[in-house]
Amino acid sequence: MGNAKITGIKGMNDMLPDQTPVWECFEAAARQAAASYGYRQIRTPILESTALFCRGIGEVTDIVEKEMYSFEDSLNGEKLTLRPEGTSAVVRSAIEHNLTYNAPQRLWYFGPMFRHERPQRGRYRQFYQFGCEALGFAGPDIDIELLAMTHRLWKMLGIDAALELNSLGAAPERAEHRKALIAYLTEHIDLLDEEAKRRLTTNPLRILDTKNPAMQDLVAQAPKLIDFLGPDSLAFLKNLEKGLSSLGIDYTINPRLVRGLDYYNHTVFEWTTDKLGAQGTICGGGRYDPLIGILGGRETPAAGFAMGAERVIELMQEGGKTYETPLCRVYIAHQGGETELVARAIGERLRDAGISTVVHAGSTSFKSQMKRADASMATWVVIAGQEELASHAVSVKRLRDEVGGQVFDEQKRILIDEIETIVRSDTF
Repeated sequence: MGNAKITGIKGMNDMLPDQTPVWECFEAAARQAAASYGYRQIRTPILESTALFCRGIGEVTDIVEKEMYSFEDSLNGEKLTLRPEGTSAVVRSAIEHNLTYNAPQRLWYFGPMFRHERPQRGRYRQFYQFGCEALGFAGPDIDIELLAMTHRLWKMLGIDAALELNSLGAAPERAEHRKALIAYLTEHIDLLDEEAKRRLTTNPLRILDTKNPAMQDLVAQAPKLIDFLGPDSLAFLKNLEKGLSSLGIDYTINPRLVRGLDYYNHTVFEWTTDKLGAQGTICGGGRYDPLIGILGGRETPAAGFAMGAERVIELMQEGGKTYETPLCRVYIAHQGGETELVARAIGERLRDAGISTVVHAGSTSFKSQMKRADASMATWVVIAGQEELASHAVSVKRLRDEVGGQVFDEQKRILIDEIETIVRSDTF
């Protein structure tokens, strides 16, 4: 192979420095939203036992059948998987460490997930999810809380998203609907595509979510799960709707809204947008009361959501807002030699005072250093020249105000001992 250039893996993208400011903005808003509702962060490993996802997500789902990055550990033969989603790992951790033993838990996570699928706009093989899990709450009050949190986050980020709701009811109700749905689809089996025929006996509910235009009329006439709900499930849904209406959160009931994961029951929801083409869903979630029991824990009610960070960030950028993070607050220019040593000492002094500072590196002209100072988005440039240092002074010039607007203050000489006070006050 020689010295051929090695490139990144398709669908696993580098995040370059000029891209990180918008990510930092999203992460900060997500953390703030979660914290404002009393959620605490949990971090789980990227690698988990393959059995966790096979049992939790379901053997006959697309994720397990086609999309997981799984391999056998060469040291001990253990079957491992790069996590394709966050909920199963959080629940595994909660069971393993008895997190819900004394009290319910409000948890949030953020990190990379992995699925082996064809990369396309907003969908990558390594992608990032922000999610919240509320463990030990029977709802629907916690369901309302989760939806209020996501609604708040959209407002913080300036995103316009629409909420769709449905109910999957309880297990016996889903079983009755499943029988009726299989019977209906079997009567029209000639109209099913190959994917739908494969799912007919394994996961027929997912057929209702087909994007095949030729099957839209068929699924529109299919039995609706909401028609099979009993009084308790209907009351649960009605209380959820009442709570959302009281908070002024608009929604629509979508009877075709289902989940590709086997562990959901009662509430399912999606936040959608028409600004990302076919990939319109930016956040999905709902109630998954059976999952903790499925994974070996004590039966515990639970609900949560996950959102794809890449899609949310694309929407943030659609609004035309620019996201820039200053490299530093102070940029120090110098003439090399003794002035460089003094410049570095001043830099440490400013950092001790909590002020981010870049000291120029390299032997370039003052003109070039001033260009770099401006490009750094620094508020102040400090010039440590031979003439200034002879009188224990530096020259300072304010390049912009604290919100980034340009200013045109003249360059002034000050004593080195005055520098922290002037930078903090943002004035001469």
